[in-house]
Amino acid sequence: MIAIDTDVLVRVIVEDTGQPEQTKIARDLVENAQKVFLSQIVQIECTWVLAKVYKIDKASLLAVLEHLLINPDFILQHPEHFKTAIDLFRLGHADFADCLILTESSYLDAVLYTFDKRLGRHSNTRLL
Repeated sequence: MIAIDTDVLVRVIVEDTGQPEQTKIARDLVENAQKVFLSQIVQIECTWVLAKVYKIDKASLLAVLEHLLINPDFILQHPEHFKTAIDLFRLGHADFADCLILTESSYLDAVLYTFDKRLGRHSNTRLL
């Protein structure tokens, strides 16, 4: 098993014409690995980069997340939390990072306090 950083995962997902050599290296690395570990930080950073830098729309982002979830070549840190966060993200009341933060809090039976009005719409949150 290998672990990859966000920049490698993004190159695997996006056809970056500005970085064709990096894209090829990243894709070859992942293709030749038996398993690829994705930490929660990489999961969050990747969604942020895809949305903010590459302007990938929510439907496409959901498709990427679902592919990572079901692809047996990827080993996700806390896959059950990842799936729950995808389900919350699909509802549309927060970005994926906030959904994962809420999921982590919920698994610990902790109320999540936030100033974020969109995130505060979810149960198990308290808007400050």
